[in-house]
Amino acid sequence: VQLQASGGGLVQAGGSLTLSCAASGRTFSRDAMGWLRQAPGKEREFVAAINWRGDSTYYTDSVKGRFIISRVNAENAVYLQMNSLRSEDAAVYYCAADETLVSIAARRPLYWGQGTQVTVSS
Repeated sequence: VQLQASGGGLVQAGGSLTLSCAASGRTFSRDAMGWLRQAPGKEREFVAAINWRGDSTYYTDSVKGRFIISRVNAENAVYLQMNSLRSEDAAVYYCAADETLVSIAARRPLYWGQGTQVTVSS
């Protein structure tokens, strides 16, 4: 099972990026999916999660109103649209999946893969 995140890069503060995650080896259409991030010297942090139907989302407070998580089950993929990026958003972003939103929010997802680097310049 692989969860491959992509779409990271260098962006100016206030700019936008959209991250993508392509899952393979298993269908996650009945699982919650989400995003975690980890900045240098910091613990892994929950960012956002979405239930399997795509009609329930959950965000950490610091990204509410700026980030949007979405998914396309037919593509076995999840996305994170990041707007109004701040320097504190800089981190490696990881895609995650588990049966429940709770497991992802608790930073203990059953599945997570290689991340993509997001760098925000001021």
